Amino acid sequence: MPRHGTGPDFIEALARGLEVIAAFRPGHPRMSLAQVAGATGLARPTARRILLTLEELGYVRSCETGFALTPRVLELGVAYVRSMGLWDIARPHMERLVERTDESCSVAQLDGSDIIYVARVAVPKLVTLSVQIGTRFPALQTSLGKVLLAALPGNELEKVLAEPSRSGLTPCWQPSPDERDAVLREVRARGWALTDQQLAPGIRSVAAPLRDGSGQVIAALNVNCHAAETSVERLVEEHLPLLLQTAGDISADFARVAAVPQT
Repeated sequence: MPRHGTGPDFIEALARGLEVIAAFRPGHPRMSLAQVAGATGLARPTARRILLTLEELGYVRSCETGFALTPRVLELGVAYVRSMGLWDIARPHMERLVERTDESCSVAQLDGSDIIYVARVAVPKLVTLSVQIGTRFPALQTSLGKVLLAALPGNELEKVLAEPSRSGLTPCWQPSPDERDAVLREVRARGWALTDQQLAPGIRSVAAPLRDGSGQVIAALNVNCHAAETSVERLVEEHLPLLLQTAGDISADFARVAAVPQT
């Protein structure tokens, strides 16, 4: 994230604090002061002051090997979800979809070239990658990401995809620009996206857009399954119609709630 803003109202200290929080990525749940300083490019005294401030605020705790985030960090993301009201609206629809498909479903939004999961209703099945609220994956190799990327204007799409992924994953599918563009054109044309083990072996999913009252895509909803248990044919023929219906119902409810004047 940028540490230096473009205007006089930019607060560099806040940007540095958020950068320190973001340094705790998958595979690095605990970091020493030197590691945090190295990951952020901050001087060690600066990194130390930020860590101690975050500790006093309850977002970081000290441990034997240095520092670790606390569950309170989740409040930052939960506040975002609650401010939209999307989770409260989507949850009952997602629960019904899971009951009818016996597969997990999730809602995600774009963050740079990644998707971030903002809502999820899961069934207890073994999958290659663990998914929870806040998990991030490269967007292009996921059905959720394809739906979201396909909704972007061309100039914005190139800008987004130029950003490096912060997921820490190397996906199986590495398409050429022409192949990527062809896939996204297909998604735009049919209104949904399929991913078959392009992110990681064994993961197969289908996704549809969630829209606001003006028709803008605000998120994406998917059904995901294990490739050894559910064929592409079953995913498309049985689960996709239910997914499309659910996405439409969530979008309609979201538009109705948004249209109600706030008191």
